[in-house]
Amino acid sequence: MDKAIIEIRAGAGGDEAAIFASDLARMHQRYAEIKGWKITVLDFSQSSLEGYKTFIAQIAGDGVYDSLKYESGVHRVQRIPKTEKAGRIHTSTASVAIMPVVEAKEVTINPSDIEVSFFRSSGPGGQNVNKVETAVRLLHKPSGLVVTSQAGRGQQSNREAAMEILRSKLYEIQIKKEHGELGEMRRSQIGSGDRSEKIRTYNFPQDRITDHRIGKKWHNLEKILGGDIDPIVKAFKKAEEEKAQET
Repeated sequence: MDKAIIEIRAGAGGDEAAIFASDLARMHQRYAEIKGWKITVLDFSQSSLEGYKTFIAQIAGDGVYDSLKYESGVHRVQRIPKTEKAGRIHTSTASVAIMPVVEAKEVTINPSDIEVSFFRSSGPGGQNVNKVETAVRLLHKPSGLVVTSQAGRGQQSNREAAMEILRSKLYEIQIKKEHGELGEMRRSQIGSGDRSEKIRTYNFPQDRITDHRIGKKWHNLEKILGGDIDPIVKAFKKAEEEKAQET
């Protein structure tokens, strides 16, 4: 069984970007349910309007990473936000990263390089929902990476989840170094969240999704956001097969 980490972060656009990030999280959760995969939320933080500032989960099932790896990048939405009184179309972004879950033996982490701290889990709007400090924050001192996990009920489960996220991120850095790729960490997937860095646009007024990497378009946007992303996944697999045949 394959496993992958999905990390979604709100980008440009304030509260609307956070709402869009929650739409993307829901879309991938429902797709996982449709495919019969298991999804476990590892960490999240919410905006005042209950959108996600960040959302991190593990998805487990056959072919998870191969199917979802095409989702990595900056997603852009064009629509009239619920909070918009003048009826103007806004453009907002959210970024998605898909990382394979790796075994502990594949990434060496020195325990002395990890700084562990605990805090109370937070609910919507930053409300403390836990009187006990069960949430875990890990600082990997050599890289400066900070990961948190608060979705579990106890310190141990959250610590294990945080270590899993950290291993996946360090593995990604390791692979990039092996391939001689430079630039900011995870930039090829996450980008800066700027509106100009986009892989896909969700245009609500025209009921159209456009993927700018392969130039494909799909309609019935609400159905796709409801979890029906198989047409997009299949289009990318077909494009990858055609590219392989050319070479």
